[in-house]
Amino acid sequence: QVQLVQSGGGLVQAGDSLTLSCVTSGGTFMRYDMGWFRQAPGKEREFVAAITWRVGTTNYAESMKGRSTISIDNAKNMVYLQMNSLKSEDTAVYYCAARTSYSFSYDDPKGYYYWGQGTQVTVSS
Repeated sequence: QVQLVQSGGGLVQAGDSLTLSCVTSGGTFMRYDMGWFRQAPGKEREFVAAITWRVGTTNYAESMKGRSTISIDNAKNMVYLQMNSLKSEDTAVYYCAARTSYSFSYDDPKGYYYWGQGTQVTVSS
């Protein structure tokens, strides 16, 4: 059984930087393309960033382009999301996820079966 465990998050000031981490376990002989999503209160879960495990190709939501970096360390089974110049509208619960279906676009949460537990990021202005 694949498990994703997140760390990082917390309360920061607007303009600060923050790095979220996600370690995968189980599924030793499988590698997954990974994504980060977020969900603010009363809103749907939205795509933040994605990365392919083999080549490291990245994609970002428009709102996060230039302010975030997704990276993967296959040796450690880790994926990271570094966010800079945080804004109050970045406040949300952030989730890492492992992509298991390519019937959906990389930015569609329906293509991700395994999810981390979520971590709260609160940006105060």
